[in-house]
Amino acid sequence: MSRNPEVASFLHAPSNTWSYVVSDPTTRTAAIIDPVLDFDASSGRIGTTSATALLDHVERNALQVRWVLETHAHADHLSAGQWLKDRLPDAALAIGAGIREVQARFRALFNADFATDGSQFDRLFADGETFQVGTLAARVIAVPGHTPDSVAYLIGDALFTGDSLFMPDGGSARCDFPGGDAAVLYRSIRRLFAELADDTRVFVCHDYGPGGRALGNETTLGEQKRNNIHVRDGNDEAAFVALRTARDATLPVPALLLPALQVNLRGGGLPEPENNGVRYLKIPLTL
Repeated sequence: MSRNPEVASFLHAPSNTWSYVVSDPTTRTAAIIDPVLDFDASSGRIGTTSATALLDHVERNALQVRWVLETHAHADHLSAGQWLKDRLPDAALAIGAGIREVQARFRALFNADFATDGSQFDRLFADGETFQVGTLAARVIAVPGHTPDSVAYLIGDALFTGDSLFMPDGGSARCDFPGGDAAVLYRSIRRLFAELADDTRVFVCHDYGPGGRALGNETTLGEQKRNNIHVRDGNDEAAFVALRTARDATLPVPALLLPALQVNLRGGGLPEPENNGVRYLKIPLTL
């Protein structure tokens, strides 16, 4: 029984997002993690080129997709979760159980009619829950802090961290969204360091190429412990919170925050058409 999944990586360049197809080499069973829809905010046009690339990989390699996994409700891109599920009848769409809290927080902002019980997803994972990708054992690890619903997926020897960890020279994700908490993120990351082996492969959801280096997406947990600029050995919680809080105060609102949340809180589903047959996304205005 293999413990090393095959991992195919796909970069969505406009949002610097990495999506993954993770497969069991023994059974050819697979999971897709953090898939992206293309979205042109200026025209409102949605495209599926990036999501189709995942399906093409699945078809070329004769994979059977059983899971479409979200690490959290992303604020910087639109999820292709529902679009893929509609085309992969054997796949379950899943996310962490904390999605219910995030849905409840943002439903009022958008004055929206989507349910806040997570029913847009087939499975809401609790911390520590296990599942299978073919013969590969998989475990859900709650990593709140960036968002309340953030989870990491450990599939065999591969850890998919969502936005809890970036590449070592990128540090960690912002914690200033509603429900975010820098101290909680620090503890989430330290838990990963304490519970998992140093040779665990780590696959990140975003990379921005600090200093102009080529974009990357794979490291190890040992390298994160030694070299992550925010949480390497010797950085305590107070220092992390101070650093993260100061950094977050300088960051702009993500360009696609408002459209992304309205779609991603629905599991990648689009709002229902209105009486003219057109779907709309809302933009709350402030003065």
